[in-house]
Amino acid sequence: MDLKLEKKLKRNLPLDYISAFLTNLNMQSVVWVLYLSYCGLNLAEIGVIEGIYHATSILCEIPSGAAADLLGRKRSMILSRICTACSCVIMLFSKSFGLFAVSFAIQALGNNLNSGSEEALVYDSMRSIGQEEQYLKVYGKLNIIIEVSHGLATVLGGVLADYSYFWCYSACLVIAVSSLLPVLLMSEPPCTGAAKRQESIRHMICLHFKASFGILKSDSRIMKIIVYYSVVFAAETLLFFYSQQYYFELGYNKTSISLILLAVSLVSCLGAAMSEKIYRKFRKRTKNVAAFAIGTAILCYGFQNALLSAPAFAAAGFFNSALYPIQSEALNQLIPSEQRATLISVDSMFFSVAMILMFPLAGFLADLWGLAMVFTGIGLTLLLFVMVWNILLEF
Repeated sequence: MDLKLEKKLKRNLPLDYISAFLTNLNMQSVVWVLYLSYCGLNLAEIGVIEGIYHATSILCEIPSGAAADLLGRKRSMILSRICTACSCVIMLFSKSFGLFAVSFAIQALGNNLNSGSEEALVYDSMRSIGQEEQYLKVYGKLNIIIEVSHGLATVLGGVLADYSYFWCYSACLVIAVSSLLPVLLMSEPPCTGAAKRQESIRHMICLHFKASFGILKSDSRIMKIIVYYSVVFAAETLLFFYSQQYYFELGYNKTSISLILLAVSLVSCLGAAMSEKIYRKFRKRTKNVAAFAIGTAILCYGFQNALLSAPAFAAAGFFNSALYPIQSEALNQLIPSEQRATLISVDSMFFSVAMILMFPLAGFLADLWGLAMVFTGIGLTLLLFVMVWNILLEF
């Protein structure tokens, strides 16, 4: 490999660390449920808004992954940052359900464009310079950076939201624009040059999808990994977002809620850092141990006691973060480079399906029975899912 190209590809890693930090310094993620409630939406409507977000993900996830494989990861990541900025602008100036839905749809498209692209760019950069065996360690560091960024976002978001939601979303807009710079400085790894082919884009996409779904059909392990982790991650994500309203109903203000979320982020950071050690200890059992811990943590919310639910929340964040690098490496080891971004996007699509089913239903039931009862049901369902899945479809 050309030494100049190798140097550029090595530079992709620190640039991605910077990009990930800025992208995840997303203050709206810790206040958006409270903000929509402040604007007059009930929990069922908030659930529908989140459902629209994930419905958009289903429609756009695989095409965006194919675009990243065929046209370049870097271009997809640039478009992703632009979409995030546009979404922030709409949230700043809208007050209606329809415009909120548009904002969430654009944000979903932005996340779709980034999800498979960033991971594939990093993995293929490492593969091109012969360092793919260090991917789990690099992904763990990336998760630490993400959790640190989330931690800062939770505090800043809570404080700014207590002062003014307008300034909170204005800061999100500035950060979204700033996150463009490190992406612009990245370089494409050589394996993403498929767009140079002479075939039509339509023909390339058809061939690409055929090859990708052929891989899914030929190796059942990929589909099992995707479905299992999608359900587990969706349950923990629902816990994270609806915890905003849960603690608000317990009498906590936005700053106090942000401090709880900060504590969870710090413990999650520890989970990401210990992911490799946890996997070495439990090996294949890691996915079951972590999922059972998350399900049990969600059950604790049924007692409506912050002294119990807050530590449980932190435990769920710890095991959830520990699972991400493990799932990512398991998938990347089974996926060919040419279809990597597309199949990673399939993984994101299944997560979106789980969220569409769970989030609006949880919001609707919470309006009827309360969040504590809903969390109890989610915890029990997750524990049952893990037991049944491992009895019938162990992988």
